[in-house]
Amino acid sequence: MWKYALAFAVLTLPISADVTSPSGKAVECYCTDKSGARVELGENRCLSVGGRVFMARCEMSLNVPMWRETGGSCVTG
Repeated sequence: MWKYALAFAVLTLPISADVTSPSGKAVECYCTDKSGARVELGENRCLSVGGRVFMARCEMSLNVPMWRETGGSCVTG
């Protein structure tokens, strides 16, 4: 049981880590929607891009916030 708890703790460390600038200050990372509204990391949104409509999650990739398609369909109505 302790082995699983330790593995879980180690695997969740990168999720809770802050991004810091060279000066040592924490940098707030977030995505934006088409109206420019802030979307926090881990939040899902229905996106419409180039005629396609799909669910995407705000995630970090190479220290850059980006939208990653989740494969789920958008629920409307």
